[in-house]
Formats: sequence, C-alpha cells, structure tokens
Amino acid sequence: MSDRRFSVAPMMEWTDRHCRFFHRLLTRRTLLYTEMVTTGAIIHGNRERLLGFDPEEQPVALQLGGSDPAALAQCARIAADFGYVEVNLNVGCPSDRVQEGRFGACLMAEPALVGDCVAAMKAAVALPVTVKCRIGIDEQDPEVALEALARAVKTAGVDALVVHARKAWLSGLSPRENRDIPPLDYGRVYRLKAAHPSLPVIINGGVASVEAAQKHLAHVDGVMMGRAAYQEPWRLLAVDPLLFGADALHASAKSAAGALLPYIERELARGTRLHSIVRHLHGLFHAVPGARAFRRHLATQAVKPGAGASVLSEALGMVLDRPADLAQTAAA
Repeated sequence: MSDRRFSVAPMMEWTDRHCRFFHRLLTRRTLLYTEMVTTGAIIHGNRERLLGFDPEEQPVALQLGGSDPAALAQCARIAADFGYVEVNLNVGCPSDRVQEGRFGACLMAEPALVGDCVAAMKAAVALPVTVKCRIGIDEQDPEVALEALARAVKTAGVDALVVHARKAWLSGLSPRENRDIPPLDYGRVYRLKAAHPSLPVIINGGVASVEAAQKHLAHVDGVMMGRAAYQEPWRLLAVDPLLFGADALHASAKSAAGALLPYIERELARGTRLHSIVRHLHGLFHAVPGARAFRRHLATQAVKPGAGASVLSEALGMVLDRPADLAQTAAA
C-alpha cells in the first residue's frame, strides 16, 4: 500500500504523465495522481494514451469520474492491469460537464450510490479504493453531508477519504471560483477524523507549503497539495526531508530540471512536443536570479517547431546555480 502521508492532487490539464515524471524527480515518496479520467473515455477510448505512464512515476493513483458501479468496476480492473497503485473516485469536481454526467461533486447528494460504487470497485480489484470529496454542496449542512458520505463509503470498505475542505456550489460559481470562494473549513475535516479514527482521512484545499502540511498531520492521516505543488513545484523538494525523514533525490531545483533532459530526449524521439513537457516547469524557480529569463525562454522557444532539449539546457543556464535552493521553502 502506498503511503498517503503526502500527495499531489489530481488536476485537469496539469497532472499529466509529463508533469508526474517531473514531480517524481523532486520527491520520491509523494503519491501522485492522474488527471480525472471518465469511465466512458476508458471503456471506449485509447487506453494507452489515456492511462499509459512511465514506471519511474510510481507510485501513481488513477482518479476516475463516473457513477455507474459496473463501469467503475470495469475501469478499476483496467487500472490494475496498467499497474496503478490505487483507484480514486471523484466526488468533488463541480464543473457543468461533470454534473451533466451525474458524477463529481453532485454525488455528495447521493452517498448511498457512492457507497455502491466503492463496493463494486472493491469487489473487482485488490487495489486500494479511495474517494475524493467536498465537505458538502450548495445548501447542504457540512456536518450532516460529510458524515453521511463518510459512513456510506466506510461501510463499503473504502481505504481512505480525501476531503477538499470547502463546499462546492454547483450553481452560481464557476469551477475556478469553487476552488477559492467557498471558505475553507479545516475544522470540519479534523472532526471527521476524530469521529472515525479507523478511517484514513486526507485533507486537501489551500495547502500552500510543506510546513503547512506538517501542521495538518497533527490532526489527519495525510495531506494532499494541489495548486501550490504545480505552480511552485520547487516546494516538493522539501517533502521527503520534512515529512518522510529521507534525503531529497536532488539537492536543488536546477539539478532536478537537468535530470529531466534524458526523459525529454526519449519523448521527443516518440513525437512529443517539447512544450508539452516543459510547460510544467515554469514555476520551478522562486526568488532565484534568472527565474524570469528562464520562464521567458521556455515560453517563447519551446513552442517553436522542432524545439529540442537544448531549449531547457539554455534556459537553465540563465538561472543562478545555487545548491541551497531548498532554502526557498524556508523563505516562502
């Protein structure tokens, strides 16, 4: 079983396989998640394109979007065949497309169905099955709604519950607004864990630093970081030393980015465009001389036809080689 003490959230259009490979160079111990993939896409689409990943990314969990127990069970079996270490059900995404498909956050209103989905997946595979949810939707009372969902999935044998500590407003707020406007209520997630000590509870939402994650771990079993991990990936260098007592794989952000070059060469040979990979590195340097030039060079040169790995090498040459890049975390 993977250690859920720290994970990077599934984020649409962000946590693709290139992003995950890069994040793995920053932290060995973090559990990484795919973007959400719908059951329909997996059953009817190009599975290798949707689900394929480099073994170096492990441990990787697959997040599924769906509400049909049989389809989710089928996709869980496919996930197991691909080698994922966990299957996660999305009960938190508030987008219109997700609502129309009767999955995501709207399932907060149907805890019994979510329990049926978990039970079906648990019966189909030996992999851990987890759920990612909100504390409630719309006019729901979070004390009641989250408890109902937790009881339903716990009865079904869920292996962990990941809770984004905000409500989702399905009407009136856009998906982007739903990530910021509803107030965070960490206390509600702490109370859930206290009420269900045997249920692994992972907190998500507004976690801006690894130091903040440390504080949450006094109350819950794990922490999931989203936008801060993607937009400021240098923060991930501190995860292994601070949360797992292990040395970081690379001593600096610049060293980690340099280690990505062989992967880029392999991917370019397969027909991948350079921009598809290095777009995930734009926030890598914080308060480091040359960071702006680094971003500008990637943004302007990586999109050009035939752009090669040398573009990243050139961009890295514009950044001060400071072994103490880990100190960025302390300054943030």
